[in-house]
Amino acid sequence: MLVQNIANLEIRRLGHGDVPAIHALMVDVVSRLASQEHFAMGDEQYLNTHIEEKGETYGAFLIGELMAYSILAFPGSSESNLGREFGVPESDLSYVAILDATIVHETVRGRGLQRYFHELREQRARECGSRYLYSTVHPDNMVSKHNLEAAGFVLQFTRPMYNGKPRHCYAKWLNGTG
Repeated sequence: MLVQNIANLEIRRLGHGDVPAIHALMVDVVSRLASQEHFAMGDEQYLNTHIEEKGETYGAFLIGELMAYSILAFPGSSESNLGREFGVPESDLSYVAILDATIVHETVRGRGLQRYFHELREQRARECGSRYLYSTVHPDNMVSKHNLEAAGFVLQFTRPMYNGKPRHCYAKWLNGTG
């Protein structure tokens, strides 16, 4: 499904057949980060579950090559639901959505992709009935922090997560909650 073309990139929702390319892009980009603590990598199983079962994944393509991707997670009552970290009652966990991983290849950075992905995923979360939208970011990731704050997210707390990696935890309340 074609979503939109921005900055000469084709944006579309990804499917299970795209998972090997998503994983390869993640490994490639993360290998060049200043610190491996900046990104919590998932495996192909994780990526597959966030194609349809527990989320949606969107990609940006340049001449047919995946250059960026972004995950919107719907964790339900699973252990990975950040709502518990924020004090969401168990009865409301189904209303939680998470702006999960975003990876952008260096050659297409600066085109507003992360901001676009934030807007797209928030719109999809609203359409799916989410009330709570959460995200985490490494404290030293200034670009991602700025983009979250520009999208209306508010820093709630900082703590170790994802096997002890420091994370700022951001929240945004949708549909008049919060």
